[in-house]
Amino acid sequence: MAELKRPNILYIMADQMAAPLLKMYDPASVIKTPNLDRLASEGVVFDSAYCNSPLCAPSRFTMVSGLLPSKIGGYDNAAELKSDVPTYAHYLRKEGYHTALAGKMHFIGADQLHGFEQRLTSDIYPGDFGWSVNWDEPEVRLDYFHNMSSILDAGPVVRTNQLDYDDEVVHKSKQYLFDHVRFRNGQPFSLTVSMTHPHDPYNMTKDYWEMYEDVDIPLPKTPAFPQDEQDPHSKRLLNVIDLWGKEMPADKIRAARRAYFSACTYVDTKIGQLLKVLEDTGLAEDTIVVFTGDHGDMLGERGLWYKMSWYEGAARVPMIVHAPSRFQAKRVRENVSTMDLLPTFVGMVGSSIRPGLVMDGVSLMPYITGEQGLKTDTVLGEYMGEGTQSPLVMIRRGPWKFVYSPMDPPQLFNLENDPQELVNLAAGYAATLPSRAETIKQEARKVPEGLPPTPPNGPTFNFDPSALIFPELPQTAPGTNNEAKKDIPSIIGSFMQEAAARWDFDAIIADVLESQRRRRLVYSALIKGVPTIWDYAPPVDASALYVRNQGKGVLDDVEFLSRWPRVQKA
Repeated sequence: MAELKRPNILYIMADQMAAPLLKMYDPASVIKTPNLDRLASEGVVFDSAYCNSPLCAPSRFTMVSGLLPSKIGGYDNAAELKSDVPTYAHYLRKEGYHTALAGKMHFIGADQLHGFEQRLTSDIYPGDFGWSVNWDEPEVRLDYFHNMSSILDAGPVVRTNQLDYDDEVVHKSKQYLFDHVRFRNGQPFSLTVSMTHPHDPYNMTKDYWEMYEDVDIPLPKTPAFPQDEQDPHSKRLLNVIDLWGKEMPADKIRAARRAYFSACTYVDTKIGQLLKVLEDTGLAEDTIVVFTGDHGDMLGERGLWYKMSWYEGAARVPMIVHAPSRFQAKRVRENVSTMDLLPTFVGMVGSSIRPGLVMDGVSLMPYITGEQGLKTDTVLGEYMGEGTQSPLVMIRRGPWKFVYSPMDPPQLFNLENDPQELVNLAAGYAATLPSRAETIKQEARKVPEGLPPTPPNGPTFNFDPSALIFPELPQTAPGTNNEAKKDIPSIIGSFMQEAAARWDFDAIIADVLESQRRRRLVYSALIKGVPTIWDYAPPVDASALYVRNQGKGVLDDVEFLSRWPRVQKA
């Protein structure tokens, strides 16, 4: 058998696409995604894939770097990823790949490339510090926060900002693939295509909207909880999105979900266009297609919307690896995360992580190929964005999901028995667990006069995570018998011990506060006078486009080189 060429990697991302809603995970789903369904039937599907922070920028920073948000200062949607943090683009570029990015990545600051040799579009969101969260004034709703207009105004449209963006992203991506096959001889590519749909606002063009005209749009499986019965973090989120004390009418919920479903079909159609270019250009055989997302969307489940939560709708993401000539189609049940993609991409191209550098992600190649390697069945998560005043962490292992914040009572769910997360198994034990909630509420968080000193590059931890990857937790489903019920306190205790060992909450809180204060000061200065702009502008050299008299050669040569497939000349 001939040795396979080094593969190209086409990495496609959707924004805010909730895995539990898709047909590849729920056969009863009414969402129409024929291209994703084909990829899933022919590829490796991860049934329990998660983001590591349910917010756009922190999730993406962790995904590109393989490091948890607290390690890289990825606290919110205005945090900066430092230029010396290696990304998968750096690793693949070092291996000789042409690395390109089309679409959203939410990079903040002067470095808008982070290892990508070429960026085909600008970002859809600002590249400055203007969207920093402010823990010093937690009761203030900032003007960029989500509100309910996305639900109340949901419906068909002719055009939107997001349609402008994604149409450009996919057009430029298709052009990149055409240019690759025509002009880049022998060099493999890694192209990341990151669309902003189906992220709210929930709007879509009439043609996609009408695909669901005769479809019974389901309401959320878990109806809205009474707001005073929500968990503490969810109560804060209801205030963040301006839903506290309000109810959403069923017709508005259905309209928002219909628009969201329509947007998922739009994304699927764009994926189909990219796959067709791979086929038409002969690139499909040598290209690994990877599909996932940055986080999900609650879409009305439990009365919650958008993301910013560790519940399944917000935290679970789709994940497919498609390369039928290389990897046998299968389903992977174990828990994995987008943090694992960097070491996975590095493994796909036959390289390895640089020794001596910290890496939180774990390669998924043992799941994909069956080769020997570490399988942790574990996802770690951190959230320090809107609605928090202290870190909200998550550990997902086996059937268990454990959520903890120093401010709030812990949560423990067994997702095999309770996939809708209706029973918090830690509720009866919360009073006996250590809590800093009252201490945090009473702390005087006064902004210091002048700029705080620059802290080290995030908190450091004198802790070996491998020591706690496989704690001896009972695998018996809780609630099935009295013996299983007796195990719950020990399970909670084990997770609490692991959380205390993994995370220095005091250090993270201090670092978040200093980061927020520095960024607010810098932003307030840079918008004075002539604003300092970091938003990426793709360079365009008109003299290198199409037909020109200088630098492009004679007309016949230009037409010959631009045609694919090329005419074989005698």
